[in-house]
Amino acid sequence: MPNRRSPGFTLVEILIVVVILGILAAIVVPQFTSASESARQASFITNVKSFANATELYRVHYGTYPEDASTGSLPAGLDRWVREDDWTAITPIGGSWDSERNDTGGYACALGVHFDGRGTTQDDAFMQQIDEKFDDGDLEDGGFRRIADGRYYLIVAE
Repeated sequence: MPNRRSPGFTLVEILIVVVILGILAAIVVPQFTSASESARQASFITNVKSFANATELYRVHYGTYPEDASTGSLPAGLDRWVREDDWTAITPIGGSWDSERNDTGGYACALGVHFDGRGTTQDDAFMQQIDEKFDDGDLEDGGFRRIADGRYYLIVAE
């Protein structure tokens, strides 16, 4: 009986497998990044809608919308319907939650994100993607809009 060496992998075979795995990773990783971005946008939209519903409950209970609060601070009285930790955390897309009450025109109450240096900052193109999923795709009007640089809000009441 002749002495046989056990067959093994050559260096070339191992390199071919590594290259194939690298190509597959290059194809798959961007798809996960895109899915992650879509998930963050969807989470942001869900949160804004939830906060808007809480604001409407506040209005029904008190007969008016919450007073304006500084960026990242939960408006007084809204803690009955919104957990303060949810409001003070960085939004799923970066920035801070903010509420605006404007009795001088344009809108009465708005909720949204203020890109104030906390977390990632998003540009108009990114926010337009959200607007397309959420509203009319136009950041200048509609229910979701840019009200100032770095400030994108859902208009709860006009």
